[in-house]
Amino acid sequence: MRSSNRTNDPPKRTIRAPGASLVRLSDLPRGVLRDIALVWLADAVVGVSFGAIAVAGGLPLWVPVLMSLLVYAGSAQFSAVGLLTAGGGPVAAAVTGLLLNSRTAAFSLALADDLGRSWAARLIGAHLITDETAAFVLAQDEGRARKAAFWISGIGLFLAWNVSVLAGALAGTALGDTDKFGLDAAFPAILLALVLPALRADSAARRASAAGAVIAVAAAPLLPAGVPVLLALLGLLAARRGPRRPRTTAPGSAS
Repeated sequence: MRSSNRTNDPPKRTIRAPGASLVRLSDLPRGVLRDIALVWLADAVVGVSFGAIAVAGGLPLWVPVLMSLLVYAGSAQFSAVGLLTAGGGPVAAAVTGLLLNSRTAAFSLALADDLGRSWAARLIGAHLITDETAAFVLAQDEGRARKAAFWISGIGLFLAWNVSVLAGALAGTALGDTDKFGLDAAFPAILLALVLPALRADSAARRASAAGAVIAVAAAPLLPAGVPVLLALLGLLAARRGPRRPRTTAPGSAS
């Protein structure tokens, strides 16, 4: 006789397939991958410029290449190379780069839950945090979409930046005067396009952005480069919502 405790249904098992925790392209909302690809392209163009500028300024080829792998911070790298080619010391270049790149600490707090729970994911993810990846993640509403936006944009940007920096460094002075291409305006234009939807939808974001812009512009003539950007974070205080007003019930409506 069969035991009365036994059922005809097979036991259910939870099987975690290999790679189940990996993100998929299908996790991204429609159109986001196209936007990410456009940023990859712009990032590659600026990376070529950076590599060429560094080598044309007299730095060895390995300096911009190694800096891009280990530091991976576009604006901070440009500032550091600018100081080095102008005769500044490595300590001054490193301090300037740290000041400019310290803004990503705020991004880390906002994106911590989207990197993953393992230490490996968080360490690698922390290295991939940039203005662009943060903008893509914060533009998504759902958890899987946010995670996919981070890793797909982050890994792609890292590869695009490093490959293009190497290409630019190899090209050396062949590009001539890189300033005439207006590449310094590429990143600000991209970031503005990414944050415009959030600014239109959220009055708190508009208040914080306006306050931060005023602070940065006012501080720029008085403080060293990089410091006004950090002070602009004080604009976040303007995003604090005021006290809630008691909700009133319209005449004739249910309470």
